[in-house]
Amino acid sequence: MKLFIADAFTEELFGGNPAGIVLLSGSDETTVWPAEETMIKTAAELRYSETAFCLPLADGSFRTRYFTPAAEVDLCGHATIATFTVLRREGFLKGDGPFINRTLAGDLEICVTERNVLMEMAEPKIEGEITDEEAFKELYSVMGLKYTPSAGGVPVHPGIKAYPKMVSTGLLDIMMPVKDEAELDAIEPDFPALAELSDRYGVVGVHAFCIASDEEQRMGITAHARNFAPLYDIDEEAATGTSNGALTYYLQSIGFLGEVDDACIIQGEKMDRPSTIRTHIEGKRILVGGDAVILAEGEIYI
Repeated sequence: MKLFIADAFTEELFGGNPAGIVLLSGSDETTVWPAEETMIKTAAELRYSETAFCLPLADGSFRTRYFTPAAEVDLCGHATIATFTVLRREGFLKGDGPFINRTLAGDLEICVTERNVLMEMAEPKIEGEITDEEAFKELYSVMGLKYTPSAGGVPVHPGIKAYPKMVSTGLLDIMMPVKDEAELDAIEPDFPALAELSDRYGVVGVHAFCIASDEEQRMGITAHARNFAPLYDIDEEAATGTSNGALTYYLQSIGFLGEVDDACIIQGEKMDRPSTIRTHIEGKRILVGGDAVILAEGEIYI
């Protein structure tokens, strides 16, 4: 089997979010996959937040499974962008697409150009919001922030009334608004407490964000974000496609984005791996994508 390492959501090496990609040999559903334990150990050995195992199928579609160093997850945005960049380079993409990626989150469309990969997210869902005062304070305290509400009652950009919400476009995360980049930068989670809180809420982690300044919005930037998932052995990620798909739906739900709109989200700055995630929303259809750069390739013996 061939192994690749690629940086997703960036045009430059050592930016964005790195992922491992393993291409399986075979072309149909009878192909024997490595044992689940082996795939988890492989992800742990590579030490990236996610490693994708992809099987090209005879009908032109692809089956992809995603593993963190701790467990299998239904979907991973940046690993999908990296995987289809590899598939394009290796000549597996025939025709103009779109291509079907068969995942535990469902069969999703992937649109590929010479540079960008755009992936369809699973149907977005808002599965609750955190408005209770004590729960609200607990969340922000666990993230290392004091509860300092704005005049509107929540710590967000002036004029935007938004509570933390649990949103999914394949993986369920808490969308947590903060008022500005300074507060976003100041987040220092209590990781054991955050893992416990995530388990209790049934979420992968917390996606904290702030709305971009007016000047940045004129430059086409929508928001800045940071993502934390210690329950899955990921303290912080430089780019998370699924979470930013969920954030796009969240921003539409509070009226900040329109029924048909585009967004540009910057993530990874605190980690010195700046990432640019571009999204497009039409009603409940969300596409997330960007560039990726292949760093290395070789053989893996599992």
